[in-house]
Amino acid sequence: MSEKLNENLNKAIAREMQVSIQYLWQHVVVKGVLGQVVSGQLRDIGIVEMKHAEKIAERLDYLGGIPTTKPTTIAIGKDWKEMIALNVKAEVEAIELYKEIVALAAKENDTTTRLLFEEILSDEEDHHDYFTRVLE
Repeated sequence: MSEKLNENLNKAIAREMQVSIQYLWQHVVVKGVLGQVVSGQLRDIGIVEMKHAEKIAERLDYLGGIPTTKPTTIAIGKDWKEMIALNVKAEVEAIELYKEIVALAAKENDTTTRLLFEEILSDEEDHHDYFTRVLE
């Protein structure tokens, strides 16, 4: 595993921890009618994100790296609209990073990491689609 792949896997773990906490806290504090509509989905997506963090950490450990324990900056938002806008931004960042990881893993002939991130990338695109539709 290259240093760049190690670094990107840790970025992915930190990001997944961030959004899992962010989405779960949003689920707890969101208010209003639409807030109540998205609350359950925020919870469900937060749990999916935590499972992503676990899978990535297990892969990094297998490759000989040390998984980070620090999430990136968590941003909750003041109301449902700001929360969802923050989530769209987070998903875009994840999609960009995970495409980079897929390409890097392919370049390094690391099929397992490539396949893992292709699967996670599909989930992130679904999350992005959901959050974008909520804002429309």
